[in-house]
Amino acid sequence: IYEEVMPCNRMELSQRLAVEELITTEASYVHNIQLCVSDIRAHLQKKQLPDLDLEGLFSNTDDILHISRQFLKGLEATATQEHEQLLCISALFQEFKEEMETVYKIYCASYEHALLLVESYRKDPRLQEEILETLSATVPHTGASDLSFFLVMPVQRVTKYPLLLGKILENTPASASAYPALQAAVRAMAQVNANINEYKRRREVATKYNKAEHLTLRDRFARLNTHSIAKKTTRLSRLFMHEAGIVAKMEDKEYDSLEEKFQCVASSVAVLKENVASYLGHLEAGTLACLWEHRDRLQMGIPIDEGPAQQYRRFAEYLHCTVFPEFGCGWRPQVRLVWAIKDYLCLQGPDMFLAGHVGRAAVEHRMSEMGSVTYDEEAAMNTYLAINALLVAELPRFNQVALQLLGQILCSLSALQHELAAQVLHQAEKELEQMPHGRVPLPSFWKMVEDTLQQSGAQLRSFCQTFEMVTPSPVTQPLNPAEERKVLSLVSKHGPDKLYQVTSNISGSKDLDLTLQKGQIVALLQSVDTKGNTNRWLVDAGGPRGFVPAGKLQPYCPVQSQQPGMQMPALESSTERRRHSCVSPEAPGPQVATFTPAFQVVAGFSFAARSPQEVNLQAGQPVVVLEPHDKKGSKEWSLVDVNGQRGYVPSSYLVTVPVQKPMGWSLPV
Repeated sequence: IYEEVMPCNRMELSQRLAVEELITTEASYVHNIQLCVSDIRAHLQKKQLPDLDLEGLFSNTDDILHISRQFLKGLEATATQEHEQLLCISALFQEFKEEMETVYKIYCASYEHALLLVESYRKDPRLQEEILETLSATVPHTGASDLSFFLVMPVQRVTKYPLLLGKILENTPASASAYPALQAAVRAMAQVNANINEYKRRREVATKYNKAEHLTLRDRFARLNTHSIAKKTTRLSRLFMHEAGIVAKMEDKEYDSLEEKFQCVASSVAVLKENVASYLGHLEAGTLACLWEHRDRLQMGIPIDEGPAQQYRRFAEYLHCTVFPEFGCGWRPQVRLVWAIKDYLCLQGPDMFLAGHVGRAAVEHRMSEMGSVTYDEEAAMNTYLAINALLVAELPRFNQVALQLLGQILCSLSALQHELAAQVLHQAEKELEQMPHGRVPLPSFWKMVEDTLQQSGAQLRSFCQTFEMVTPSPVTQPLNPAEERKVLSLVSKHGPDKLYQVTSNISGSKDLDLTLQKGQIVALLQSVDTKGNTNRWLVDAGGPRGFVPAGKLQPYCPVQSQQPGMQMPALESSTERRRHSCVSPEAPGPQVATFTPAFQVVAGFSFAARSPQEVNLQAGQPVVVLEPHDKKGSKEWSLVDVNGQRGYVPSSYLVTVPVQKPMGWSLPV
């Protein structure tokens, strides 16, 4: 009987020791991580060393410490369970496996970078001295001579969990009720380590692929050989095959959804960049307009009397020299951030998509045709799969963070705009008190305003009647600067008669289909697809080319407005700068009549001459612009001929209108 009992007791004792080892080593591990975060990192932060990358060194140790504390608390609580302790330990590992995988895979993926930092700091005597002084001051009992002593602990701990569980399993009888649960826990932690290794491998592949190399031309030629040329030729041919539709489009709904969101974020950032630049430009131009007008009047010898005009000039000068510079200081960091996000999304993003998806489609197509691939193609396939898997795993988080960042930027810009408005209003109220009508009783003031508005309204109605007699009402919506540049490019390539506008959002679902937003401008290349279908047109979207439904396109006529003194880029020749044509393409669709209207310059507002150098104008009166600037080159004033009289008038008072009303005028709404 003694001989039968002894092995059982020995196994139970080993099992108990293995459980104690798990709990005690976990407590020691948590204590060391706590020292690393609370003592070592905090001490280095107080030194404020600019060359020390603490985030790169310690990565997400805060998250690891948080999870490990909770896990240790659960382990210690199992000690009171006695016979159910093994089941509780197994369940605890199952409960924490996903959280452990999430935090440890981030740390392990950045561990190599942390070691490179430690190695670089060893070569810097000043930094190494500061690090050693920190270690001796915070953790002298450990005898650590380097930060790597603590940095390796999370990597070692996560790989040791399967071993510790396996040791408990070895000393647990197969007939025990906790045996299957322990087996499942061992498999779960082994899978966690496998997933961490796979994630680390994917990150290394993606980093290597996307790593920017600054090589001279000689170095690039030195790298050329038969193998590298063949490799690059193969990759280029795959890209052409995919773009030409020879390689079928991959059906991956999850990836397509993520890419669509990414492109939406990139487009939003690009639009925000254009809008911010336009807003700042208009803001500055609005304050400079008054200052320029007064400066030009002084240079022309026109006296400026003291009164509302002079007061308004001082007010505008105060805004331009004091308020707006302070406002610009608050905007600059936000604007730089928008610029950085836009450059990253628009320059680096598409390369990753191209590598992770197009290459994968090409290799899989070859594999399906040939039944096998070469060693290089298999290696490329593994690279594409790694990048694609990393994109699918990380793009949701990236999109979410990008949207949050954009939201915060918009909130900051709105707050700055609110502060600017409050400052301007406060200063305007102070200036208003000094105005001639500042102390007029309110009823009298509103009566004066009403009379002025009625008089201005009558002038405006008269001008509108005159204007409508010579030109139809424009219905084309204005484009932002980016769209204008794209339209000019399309017109120069294909002509204005090939332009169409998207009437509703288009989501590409077939091979070579384009995804377009409502309002985008495209150029028609062919009014049929490769199978002769006239309901599917081939268009140029200002870069990408593909097919779109013909029913979602309508002719678009580019209307160019030209103020005196402004120069528009010529589309065909300098003689056609002030003409445009709206010609319907011969393809099926709504028809637009062809016409080529001539233009003339007329007075948009009445102007009374205030010096011999100026000339009177009546609203709607035709004028001839002799020079779109004054003698000093300022474009705020134009030299004109009005009924044989020559003189200067404000350029902003002039408008360009067509003199010929086309027959069958029809523009897209």
